[in-house]
Amino acid sequence: MANGTNLETTNGTAWRMLALGVGAQTAGTAFVSAPAFLIPVLSTERGLPLAQAGLLAAAPTVGMVLTLIAWGALADRVGERWVISAGLGLTALAALGAVLVPGYAALGAFGLLGGAAAASSNAASGRVVVGWFPRSQRGLAMGIRQMAQPLGVTVAALTVPWIAAGHGTSAALVLPLVFNAVLAILCAVGLVNPPRPPARSAAASTPNPYRAGSFLWRIHAVSVLLVVPQFTLSTFGLVWLIADVGLDSVSAGAVVSAAQVVGAFGRIAVGVWSDRLGSRVRLLRWVAVAAAMTMGLAAATDVASLRVAAVAAFVIATIVSVADNGLAFTSVAEAAGPRWSGKALGAQNTGQFMAASGVGPAVGALVASLGYPLAFCLVAAAPLAAIPLVPPRDVHAE
Repeated sequence: MANGTNLETTNGTAWRMLALGVGAQTAGTAFVSAPAFLIPVLSTERGLPLAQAGLLAAAPTVGMVLTLIAWGALADRVGERWVISAGLGLTALAALGAVLVPGYAALGAFGLLGGAAAASSNAASGRVVVGWFPRSQRGLAMGIRQMAQPLGVTVAALTVPWIAAGHGTSAALVLPLVFNAVLAILCAVGLVNPPRPPARSAAASTPNPYRAGSFLWRIHAVSVLLVVPQFTLSTFGLVWLIADVGLDSVSAGAVVSAAQVVGAFGRIAVGVWSDRLGSRVRLLRWVAVAAAMTMGLAAATDVASLRVAAVAAFVIATIVSVADNGLAFTSVAEAAGPRWSGKALGAQNTGQFMAASGVGPAVGALVASLGYPLAFCLVAAAPLAAIPLVPPRDVHAE
């Protein structure tokens, strides 16, 4: 681990590795998020039912669920460099298949395969951060790393609807294809695995953290619940802004993109705050409270037909909904230790994406039957349930 190294000699390398990790996960997220931004074209122009369009959007996250722990275990064994670069290369191949083979079935199948491959960067890039940065800077570093998810969504939001409207759904996946191929090459050439303790001494000093207490289980459960509002907004936010709030598709896409960018920087701010506060879980509890409140606020502005307030509520809710990820990831990695962090981060992501894969069809069905305001109120119940599950104090394996 890097927490015992001299920052004056390792800081440059650490920041370069972080940049590659962010780029890798941004590329993977751009592919995973792309089908969600095909929903307006598929549902409004081609008549695909919203629940089925949501199922297509969920296909990549289903693929991620199937492989996250395996990628994490492989990173624990062989290191991060080849896990990330190979996974991104396979994601590019899946995007190529989706571009070349027409039809909804092919889109779903290649989305599933691409999500399974893109999971590599989710599981392994967190190990890069924890391995190269000391504890006092991990909140900042993981906050920067967690920018990758909203940045990837932003890339998809800015490009996919526009390209799909003008050139078709297959053409909309060309950019994620190129993005993943380029990052696969960059990571294969430039990524350096962080220092690791000797396997024998690490095995002797690091017991199974899942048997040592309930901390990891509780963080996993909290993260599963907090992912519900996040993926509700990222999957249906664009459609809600168009259908209920009354924005045109270009303006709605700009609002989604702006919210994701601000949310990305918000993750950094929350990470720095946790470094200075000396606690991840205290902030995590506050985020759960704020997530419930902001989903209720979005519902209220919809009922009251307040367009400007609804846009503001969407932006605030989006920022809050992504703020927990860096806190939870850092907590998991620190509690698991260097020999378990890949598997633990894989389990963390698996739980989140299992929940996320159900958000598309479930919330789509809720919206179709109850409307957006009531659906948002029901979604707010998830972060409310998370509040008492947040552990009372942080745990460190080191």
